[in-house]
Amino acid sequence: MLVERLGLTDLDVSKLGFGTAPLGERFGPVEEAAAVAVVHEALDLGITFFDTAASYGNAEERLGKALVGRRDEVVVGTKAGRYGFDDFDFSPARIRRNAEHSLRLLRTDYVDILQLHNIEFIPAGPLLDDSYAELAAMRDEGLCRYIGMTGYPAARMNAAMTQTDIDVCLTYAHATLLDDTLQREIAPVAVSRGVGLINSAAVSLGLLTPGGSNIQTAHPATAVIREAAARMIQLCANRGVDIAFVANQFSLQRSGCATTLIGTAKSHHLRSAADAVDAPLDEELIEDLLALRPPVADRAW
Repeated sequence: MLVERLGLTDLDVSKLGFGTAPLGERFGPVEEAAAVAVVHEALDLGITFFDTAASYGNAEERLGKALVGRRDEVVVGTKAGRYGFDDFDFSPARIRRNAEHSLRLLRTDYVDILQLHNIEFIPAGPLLDDSYAELAAMRDEGLCRYIGMTGYPAARMNAAMTQTDIDVCLTYAHATLLDDTLQREIAPVAVSRGVGLINSAAVSLGLLTPGGSNIQTAHPATAVIREAAARMIQLCANRGVDIAFVANQFSLQRSGCATTLIGTAKSHHLRSAADAVDAPLDEELIEDLLALRPPVADRAW
């Protein structure tokens, strides 16, 4: 598996990272034995970066069990501030309490990356002041090696990078066949600030899959984006190719990020994503798919 340095940190992360939300049954039931087995399979494939969060059900606990005896082989990131679908608390006391609980579940003394989760849901002022200060304090204390923030809106993520001294930033569904906001708007700021970018949601939260999204809430995409995705799915079907595989290929290989997270609890999806890391792109197909993108102003929801 290809590895790259994450920003200005000393973390070498696999080009394909493992997102653990499915292990916490965010997308349907998963037996614990199956969750542990797919983590072990990811390790065997050379995946070294595992991303989890307090809001991912029991994913932290399951990941901790799966990594017993192998913690020193991997980079582990978790998140605080979001604890459920509409449960947000970015107060310093709750962030610290949650981080300490996460360490116990993960069976480790520290995490490599600790991030504030989905920062767009609260006012920026307290977040970029008190919440950030608590993260920085925990970094200084060794509870985490590096700190960051995650979210969707480009403006909020850029504000986080320019108004604080975070080490990494995770954003999702912005480096896809449908949307290049990451490359156009977010990456230039990250480069100027020395922030490592983590990419996620190559299939746009399920839009770029044959069966469409199965997230448990209403998909936030606009009608324009949905229509573009439907046209892309049809184009790939007509040519006998798997839209999800092509979407993963494109995001992994063209995002410009050190790592791209793929969330799955299924072995065949994991192996397909691993194959997409270096499988040659069909440039003619990619050109035809990108021609179906929404206008620039309509690419983000």
